[in-house]
Amino acid sequence: MNEIYMHYLTREEVSRRASSGYAIVVPLAATEQHGPHLPVFTDSLICDHVVSGAVRKAAETVQVLMAPVMTIGCSQHHLSFGGTLSFTSLTYMQMLRDIGESLVTDGFKKIIFVNAHGGNEPIMVQTVNDLAVKHPIWVASTAYWSVAREAMNELNAAELGMVPGHAGGFETAAVLALKPELVRTELMQTTHVSREWINSGVPGTFIGRHGELTGYDGYTDAPHKATAEAGRIYLDAITNCVADWLVSTVKAMDKGTAAI
Repeated sequence: MNEIYMHYLTREEVSRRASSGYAIVVPLAATEQHGPHLPVFTDSLICDHVVSGAVRKAAETVQVLMAPVMTIGCSQHHLSFGGTLSFTSLTYMQMLRDIGESLVTDGFKKIIFVNAHGGNEPIMVQTVNDLAVKHPIWVASTAYWSVAREAMNELNAAELGMVPGHAGGFETAAVLALKPELVRTELMQTTHVSREWINSGVPGTFIGRHGELTGYDGYTDAPHKATAEAGRIYLDAITNCVADWLVSTVKAMDKGTAAI
């Protein structure tokens, strides 16, 4: 049985995989407002597509399972727009820790978080560090846009807008590729009030302003250039990048485990 989804397996099947050295991938997403034209499930749609495709591809080379997508994240900065479910940062950190502790109790010694919502990222990174301090396990984490940054630059994805941005050209293209019936094309704007300071710093830096952490009116750039074709190209490239990263990460964990 070559099932990649942990949640489709029985308790015995999960336990056997955990004890035989499988890595477990935990996808992190969100349910939050995405402007007037995209569904609030946008991040979760993208996350499920990318991570499931990447895990399926990686499973051809390494032992890896995928946990259920965590469809609610830390989205406090979206609550004022409505249409958002969110954990506070403290609650979300505890939730991620509890998920990690559960997986350790299940017998997993290689835990990997893959993120698809910006608000989750700092909490995710702290959580995997805390888990590795407490338990004799391997941990890793990334956001899909981090491992796919070079590929997106090569594809000139920024011509549609900020990558990944929020409810702009990039995410709109992705949803057009995945669930076009969910995009309210009649509400897509052709202009947008620019906020050049959003994501303007070098990686690892942050600048923000009260009420505008999501961009003007809850999205970062005008989505009108988005196409389903572009979305398919970007999603395929991102999925391949995440798959390659998973393979190299699990191989590094396996090599390190064998050396202990």
